[in-house]
Amino acid sequence: MDLTWRDFEPVEGVYDFADFDSKKQLTRWRQEGKRVVFRFVVDVPGDTAHMDIPDWLFEKINRDGEFYDNQYGKGFSPNYSNPVLIKYHHLVIKALGDRYGKDGFFAFIELGSLGHWGEWHESRELRQLPPENIRDLYVLDYADAFPGTHLLLRRPFTVARKLSLGLYNDMTGSPAETNTWLDWIQNGGDYLSNEQNTIVPMPDGWEKAPVGGEQAPTMSNEEIFATNLETTLQLLKDSHTTFIGPGGPHKVELGSSLQVGIDQVLSTIGYRLYIEKVEMPLIVNFGWNIQVKLSFSNDGIAPFYYNWPTMIYLFDESGKTIGTYPLAMDLRKILPGRVNEVSFDLPASTLENGNHSIGFAIIDPLTGKPGVKLANESVRQDLIQIVGTFEVIGY
Repeated sequence: MDLTWRDFEPVEGVYDFADFDSKKQLTRWRQEGKRVVFRFVVDVPGDTAHMDIPDWLFEKINRDGEFYDNQYGKGFSPNYSNPVLIKYHHLVIKALGDRYGKDGFFAFIELGSLGHWGEWHESRELRQLPPENIRDLYVLDYADAFPGTHLLLRRPFTVARKLSLGLYNDMTGSPAETNTWLDWIQNGGDYLSNEQNTIVPMPDGWEKAPVGGEQAPTMSNEEIFATNLETTLQLLKDSHTTFIGPGGPHKVELGSSLQVGIDQVLSTIGYRLYIEKVEMPLIVNFGWNIQVKLSFSNDGIAPFYYNWPTMIYLFDESGKTIGTYPLAMDLRKILPGRVNEVSFDLPASTLENGNHSIGFAIIDPLTGKPGVKLANESVRQDLIQIVGTFEVIGY
């Protein structure tokens, strides 16, 4: 979800949450247990002359900026070094954080704010972005306002490594652009002509923070999801991509000839958690504890980036829930290609003779219910994974 400053704060200090919530259907998505990827923008090139900052702010900064009409489109680029702009940016991001930064509903925030489309670059004929110490002020506004949310930067700047931020690539699917971006992540580099080494290596950054970005607008859906599909899949794997957006194949008709490629992309990106092995007794004597060890694996290309709670369920022979037990584990540690083992004991002292089963689920903190489907086959539809059955035998 994108939000322009002009739409959000048409009057100084008056934030139009109602319009944003309504247009973006936030109530619906929250009820459905979805999560938001968000970007706040101040300059979106368009077909007509316009500004994406409010008129009152334009006057407050003394009209400090440049109207442009170039290959990207038409719009207004403010002087991002203007101290008044910086002051009001802090206030508007704080307002967004106070509203949306408390419960994890906004899961990933792409740090827009600077440059065309919030992509941290300007047209060559315009004043370029401010130096690193000024750019970092914009980043810190988000870090203060959304302390529990994963933040993503367009490039691996020094502050991204310092704060363990995620990254996004708005040219996803483009081999040339994505490989340049991957080279920054691997080796670092220079950004502005007067800055050296402000892009820093973050080759393992994806292990702690997500990678996203939108589909390359310079390529067609046919190229990305059909003609060059294998290249697309490899670039996503190399990037450890978790999501694609805001631009993506959402305008492709469902079931079209591109659906096979789109499905392959969707099944490749992000995490794919499953229980690889279960160790537990098949027969338990009455009064004994049931000792269970679960081995979790991930054959996706990225971790699950939030430590959602996990729960163990105990069912009787009829399928009735007779006990629930929080499980101490950290989902974020289940990295691709590694096994994460968790052991626990369940009491059997109150269990009746007969068959019982054990279930596992990842709980969505917003709904309080199971919210993640494991890659294992399952006999249940409620996202509780049965991990095994045992029989209690009395003395």
